[in-house]
Amino acid sequence: MKLFSCQSCGQVLFFENTHCESCGHRLGYCTESSRLLALEPAADGNGWLAVGEGIEAPTRFFCTNAEYDVCNWLVPEGSTDALCVACRYNHVIPDLNKEGNQELWRRLEQAKHRLFYSLLLLHLPMPTRAENPTGGLVFNFPDDPENGEGKVMTGHDEGVITIALREADDVEREKMRVEMGEHYRTLLGHFRHEVGHFYWNILVRDAGNEDACRAMFGDHTQDYGAALQRHYENGPPAGWPENYVSSYATTHPWEDFAETWAHYLHVVDTLQTAVAFGVAVSPAVAKDGSLSQSFNFDTYAATSFDQLLAAWPPLTLAVNALNRSMGQADLYPFVITPAIAKKLHFVHNLIHGLPLTAVAAVPQ
Repeated sequence: MKLFSCQSCGQVLFFENTHCESCGHRLGYCTESSRLLALEPAADGNGWLAVGEGIEAPTRFFCTNAEYDVCNWLVPEGSTDALCVACRYNHVIPDLNKEGNQELWRRLEQAKHRLFYSLLLLHLPMPTRAENPTGGLVFNFPDDPENGEGKVMTGHDEGVITIALREADDVEREKMRVEMGEHYRTLLGHFRHEVGHFYWNILVRDAGNEDACRAMFGDHTQDYGAALQRHYENGPPAGWPENYVSSYATTHPWEDFAETWAHYLHVVDTLQTAVAFGVAVSPAVAKDGSLSQSFNFDTYAATSFDQLLAAWPPLTLAVNALNRSMGQADLYPFVITPAIAKKLHFVHNLIHGLPLTAVAAVPQ
C-alpha cells in the first residue's frame, strides 16, 4: 500500500483516511489516478472538486456507501453508477438495524477496498454479475441465523464470495484461528484467498491453463469434499512445509492455488508499503550482506519475480523481529521454500501474462 499526501497542506495520509487531520479537507480515493484527493465542495453544492486541479476539473461524487462511513472512494468520472468500483460488487450486506453491524461492515469494507486496490493496480479482469451472470464477481456479508441453526460459511462459489460477518469480530476470528490451529487469520487474508478461487476460474479454467496449473499444484479433479474431510480428520501430511505455504494449502490443489495467490498479494502489497516508507534492511551482524536490501521499485509493475523474491525474506525477518520485540506473534509466520517460490512464480506469471512454461513444475 502506498502512502499519500494532502494536495492542500502536504500532510501524510493513509488509505482509509476520510479527512486531513491537518487542514480538515475531505478526502476521497480516485481509482483512475490511484490517488487520495483533497476535496472541497463544488460552488453549486453538488459534488466535490479536487484541490489544485483548476476550474476545468471534473466534479467528483462520493460512493453512496460513504453515508454509512464504510467507504471513502469516489465514483469514477463519467460513471452513472452511484457506487464506487469496489462497492458495486456487493450483493448482500449486513442488517444495519442490528446494533454493531455497521462497524463490522466497515471492517469488511476496509479489507475489501484494500483487495480492490491491488486488483486494480494489477489490471486484473473483474467481470460483474451483469457482465457474466453465471461467474461474475459478487460479495455477500451475511450474519449467522438468529435461530442458531447452522453458521454461515466463508467461501467461494462460481464468482460468489461469501465472508461470514462474524469474521469481522476480532474475538470471534481469533477464537476460530486457535480452534483451527492456524498461524494466521485476518479479514484481508480471507478476501485475498477467496478471490484466488475466483481467478482460478478466470485465469486458469476459462483461459485454457488447467494443464499448466495441474503440473504445478496437482490434480484439481480429485473429489473436493473427500479431500476436505480427509484434511480435517487426519491433518496435513508429514513434511508439508517443504511444499505448501500453509497446512490448509495441503487440502486440495484448489486450496493450494488460493493460498499461494493470497500470499502473492501479501508479498506485493507489503513490499509496496516498504517502498513507500523508504525502508532499508542491512543488519550489521550479517557480514556477507545476504540480508541487506533496499526497497525502491514498483512492486505491482515488477515483471521480474526474482526481484520480489529477493526482497521478501530480509523484510519479513526484520518485521518478525520487530513484532517479537513487542511481544507479538510473527507478522509473517510462513517460510518460502524453493518449491513454494515456484508456485508463487507461477501466480506471478499468470497475473502478468507471462509464459507459464517458464516456471519448472514442482513434484507432488
